[in-house]
Amino acid sequence: MKIMFKGIIKETVKVKEIKTRKNGAVLKLVRPKFKTDIGQSLAVNGVCSTVVKTHPYLQFEYMPETLKCSNINRLKKNDFVNLEPSLKFGATLDGHLVLGHVDAVGKILSVKTEGNSRVFRITIPSGFKKYLMPKGSITVEGVALTVVGARQNFFTVKIIPYTLRHTNLIWKKMENKVNLEFDILAKYLYARK
Repeated sequence: MKIMFKGIIKETVKVKEIKTRKNGAVLKLVRPKFKTDIGQSLAVNGVCSTVVKTHPYLQFEYMPETLKCSNINRLKKNDFVNLEPSLKFGATLDGHLVLGHVDAVGKILSVKTEGNSRVFRITIPSGFKKYLMPKGSITVEGVALTVVGARQNFFTVKIIPYTLRHTNLIWKKMENKVNLEFDILAKYLYARK
């Protein structure tokens, strides 16, 4: 069985250091409060990542392919990232199925306050519009969200206060680049056509 997540963030932590190289990148994060082990899979801003060191910082290594389709190489020291441990067999599925295979990076076009929520408009990268529909699922920065609306070039999501307080989305603003993973069920259905 593939490693899966549910898009419910366990903790946000700060980036301690990121080093990009010709053959990839090394990311060091402040250790979270929850227990981590070497070899464990964690979603870092939605990217399925293997823990390679746990002391003094949590450390991950990334290949060039991951850097091409995610925002990992855009991270800077003191940025906050979302962390989620992988699903355990028998766990409840509170969000939706997330593989941690980021499809592309979208750009935030606008962030507006609506009541006590925030509404984000995010660009749809070329070739991915077919996987979006109102009330469908989307993962943004590893956070399971519901699509409010989808146009030709952008989609809209609404973030409730609880999600804002417990994820790095609270710090996101216009022009920021965010990791996107489109709904796995929509991808499978489209592939069967």
